[in-house]
Amino acid sequence: MEDTQVRVEETKIEGRNAVLEAFRSGKTIDKLYVLDGCQDGPVRTIVREARKHDTILNFVSKERLDQISETGKHQGVIAQSAAYSYAEVEDLLQIAREKGEAPFLILLDNIEDPHNLGAIIRTANLAGAHGVIIPKRRAVGLTTTVAKASAGAINYTPVAKVTNLTNTIEDLKKEGMWFVCADMGGTRMYDLDLKGSIGLVIGNEGEGVSKLVREHCDMVASIPMKGDIDSLNASVACGVLAYEILRQRLQG
Repeated sequence: MEDTQVRVEETKIEGRNAVLEAFRSGKTIDKLYVLDGCQDGPVRTIVREARKHDTILNFVSKERLDQISETGKHQGVIAQSAAYSYAEVEDLLQIAREKGEAPFLILLDNIEDPHNLGAIIRTANLAGAHGVIIPKRRAVGLTTTVAKASAGAINYTPVAKVTNLTNTIEDLKKEGMWFVCADMGGTRMYDLDLKGSIGLVIGNEGEGVSKLVREHCDMVASIPMKGDIDSLNASVACGVLAYEILRQRLQG
């Protein structure tokens, strides 16, 4: 199978000029670490660029920067680039078209744990999803830890990064897609029609699907549980629902 995700080296970019040029050249930067309290002109310019590109900003101590640094010459700023490049949402839809299948996408509402993201990408591949969509803000990106946790699936399942998840949902609805999110208070998943063009929305590890995203979904699915605790890990919940979608798709 041909790789769909393009591998690029995960690197740390250190120093003010180098970081600024990385942003201006269009390089994908997942995280920016900035010396807390530093307000001089060059640093403010870098922070503006980071916010313009929806990069995750971390204001940290000098000790933390020194710990992250590989060169010892960070000048108060360190950027972390993605380990893999991102696809576009249209690329995911095109994969479905080429396979002659109704689109099946997995959308993640601020998943922060790289092991969860990696496991979800692996599940997406095995359950026949055509790709994964993640938000630019407050979410983990395609790091080497994510790649390892995906067990190689990141090479075959594209991941798109979007500025606004709710806007993306509304745009995809215009393409004929329906959306279901996971929530304890929803309809039992076995009682929902999950066939056809479907987007599965999974919330973050602590708070679940945000209220705004949930309001843009067409269905809310609950997973039957019989135990002493009332929630599943995000990647496990994704797996259970993704395979219910696959089961219904296989049945036609």
